[in-house]
Amino acid sequence: MAYDLVVVGSGPGGYSAAIRSAQYGLKTALIEKEPKLGGTCLHVGCVPTKALLQTAEVWDYFKNPGEQGLSCENPQLHLPNVMKRKQDIVDKHAKGITGLMRKNKIDVIAGYGKLLGGGRVEVTSPEGARVIEAKNIVIATGSEARMIPGLEPDPDFILTNVEILKLQSVPKSLLIIGAGAVGVEFASIFKRYGSEVTVLEMLPRLVPVEDEDVSKELEKAFKKAGIRIETGAKASDIQRTGTGVALNVTLANGKVEPMQAEKLLVAVGRKPNTENIGLQNVPGVQVDRGFIKVGPDQQTGEPGVYAIGDVVAGTPQLAHVATAEGMVAVAAAVGKPYTAINRNRIPGATYTEPGIGSVGLTEAQAKAAGHDVKVGKFPFLANSKASIIGHHEGFVKIVSDAKYGEILGVHIIGPHGYELIAEAVTAMEAEATVDTMINTIHAHPTLYEALGEAFNAVYGRAINF
Repeated sequence: MAYDLVVVGSGPGGYSAAIRSAQYGLKTALIEKEPKLGGTCLHVGCVPTKALLQTAEVWDYFKNPGEQGLSCENPQLHLPNVMKRKQDIVDKHAKGITGLMRKNKIDVIAGYGKLLGGGRVEVTSPEGARVIEAKNIVIATGSEARMIPGLEPDPDFILTNVEILKLQSVPKSLLIIGAGAVGVEFASIFKRYGSEVTVLEMLPRLVPVEDEDVSKELEKAFKKAGIRIETGAKASDIQRTGTGVALNVTLANGKVEPMQAEKLLVAVGRKPNTENIGLQNVPGVQVDRGFIKVGPDQQTGEPGVYAIGDVVAGTPQLAHVATAEGMVAVAAAVGKPYTAINRNRIPGATYTEPGIGSVGLTEAQAKAAGHDVKVGKFPFLANSKASIIGHHEGFVKIVSDAKYGEILGVHIIGPHGYELIAEAVTAMEAEATVDTMINTIHAHPTLYEALGEAFNAVYGRAINF
């Protein structure tokens, strides 16, 4: 079979790229080795974890109904039902993607895709192997959880993001190694479900890619919630005990503390799925520590071969980044206009409680880049809607350049911070200034009016604080 464009991998970037290719009128195929379309994000990543977090948010209200003027006798959390709801959501959207493939007349080819060079891809499945040809190939093979050397995950004691989504009972205790987005989200989930949670992070702070003030605020909120935090800590001598996991932790002060837990979640990052996809057959593709180097058009050093998503060097491993890169790659492949990915316009979203949303430079990064920085902060404690929903933690922080009022970065930690960041991303993409946003009317009472106040705070003019 010969195609105009073939996508290898059906995650958000891959299936979106295939749809855009079909919309441009190209004969398109999508190769996927798993039984269902959707990739890590849909099946063991973004979507199922957020389903569990939504339940955790609802469960908070059931545990503390008096704060809402309600009475709720003997509420119970039934994890098998929670997991069923999560899976129903996943299955619904997997079917939806399959329907989109039919709607757009995209050939879905089941099997493992491997590049052979010369515009050819070998697809291996239980039925055998076949070779398809393509004028353009988009590599969208995604990533998988990194493991600590010498450890292997299992369904009982040592978990990754895959195994933890299959639990049928809430563990009494959960140790988490890694305080990036995955680690802190599962900490937020299972602490609210009832686990005793400890988070270990080798770096000096939680969510180390975020603004330092955000990290401090999350640590304060986690400690208030009863989550133990140990930063600057290193785990060693990890052993299964038969009833759980035991390990030694070298704390930031140099002391070694033995720890035990019923479950251990390893959340130390993700590695790109590029080892066995035939890159050695495509000599123009350059790789850096497993990540594929691309140009602004997402094209590799091999003409007609593009890479998007978690396999790409230099961009964060986020589903929405993969989708945006897919749009660029397909447009470039057919000679359509495109806007290259701008790292400073990529929103980050971490779905803890309180939630985190960020875009652009942190305060430290802005200063290091030579900007004369002006900062505005506004706390959710002074926001009426935050009072209404009973979540006052956190703030909105604006990082701006003093000379022209350029918005360099926006950092939110607070109720639904991952949703509120949308206004800031739009403002920065439109090159709005602090003054533009001050003059933008924000509805009241809303959470997002905290952004308007934070922009005013850059000039010391916040009204409600």
